[in-house]
Amino acid sequence: MAGRVVTPNPLTREAFAPYGDVIETHDQARVLEINQGYTRRFHDLAKVDVAAQGGRTLINIFRSIPLPSPLLLEVMERHPLSSQAFIPLNQRPYLVAVAAPGELDPREIEVFLAGPHQGVNYHKGTWHHFCLALGEVSDFLVVDRGGEGDNCDEISLSSDQAITINLED
Repeated sequence: MAGRVVTPNPLTREAFAPYGDVIETHDQARVLEINQGYTRRFHDLAKVDVAAQGGRTLINIFRSIPLPSPLLLEVMERHPLSSQAFIPLNQRPYLVAVAAPGELDPREIEVFLAGPHQGVNYHKGTWHHFCLALGEVSDFLVVDRGGEGDNCDEISLSSDQAITINLED
């Protein structure tokens, strides 16, 4: 068993703001009517940041396999040169585990339950777990950085720092 058991909190723009942006339609979004009024554009929902050291924007699809149960978080990563956005392509919820930029404090890792209509954009340097699909293999559209420079730091959590996710509540 891991050192700490957490129950995910609902993903909200306010709760996630220290780590990045929630990508979803919402009442405060700037909405533009385009395409002769047949399309509503929810404008500029995330701050994509990939320009460090001559980086360029990549658009990828990640196919994520759910971790076995009980769900155990044993690793965290960050991208010191860019943001990284995940937008679910399947109609399934998923988990988001994050911690503030800087030195990783495993006691400060927060876990959110994202709805199938919500994407996330991790700000540069934000610690996060890799995609945490729930129940079934899930695809995510991922916007991140390509180019020179080392843009992925990974830390393994010791057994007393690892986190078990409680999905029973």
